[in-house]
Amino acid sequence: MATVQVCVLFLLLSVSLAEDVKLKYKPATKPVRLFTEEELQRYDGREEGQPIYMAIKGVVFDVSKGKEFYGKDAPYNALVGKDCSRAVAKMSLKPADLTSDTTGLTEEQLKSLDSIFEETYKAKYPIVGYTAARLLNKDGSPNEDFKPEDQPHFQIKDEF
Repeated sequence: MATVQVCVLFLLLSVSLAEDVKLKYKPATKPVRLFTEEELQRYDGREEGQPIYMAIKGVVFDVSKGKEFYGKDAPYNALVGKDCSRAVAKMSLKPADLTSDTTGLTEEQLKSLDSIFEETYKAKYPIVGYTAARLLNKDGSPNEDFKPEDQPHFQIKDEF
C-alpha cells in the first residue's frame, strides 16, 4: 500500500512539474532577423504603433516597453533606430557618439558597455535580430569570426 502511495505522489509531482515547465518555457516565435542600417532606422519611435528598436554591439533589441524612455520626444529617443554602442559606453547623447564605432574608447568605457549590455538590455528587452555589421565586414564579405551559436539568445543555427 505504501508503494502505491509513493508512486501516486511521484506521478502527481511529475505532472505538476511538467505543467510548470510548460508554462515557463516560451520558444522563440520569430526567426532571428538581420537589419541593415536603413531598416533599423524605420524603428526609431516616431511612428505610432511601430515597434521601437535599438542596437548595442550589433544586437537589436525591442525597447518598445520602455516607450516613455525611447519613444518620440522621450529623453533617450536619440539612441533608437541605430546601433548606438559608443553612446551607451560613454553615457552620451551627443550626435557624434550615436554610432556603433567603439574605436578609441577607454577600458572603463568598454567595461561599462559590456555591463549595460548584459545587465540592462539583455536582461530587460527581447532580442529581435542583429545588425548586418555584426555579420559582415565593411567590404560586404562574410565575417569569418561570426558564430551564430555564440550570439546572445540565439537558439537555432539555421535561423540565419
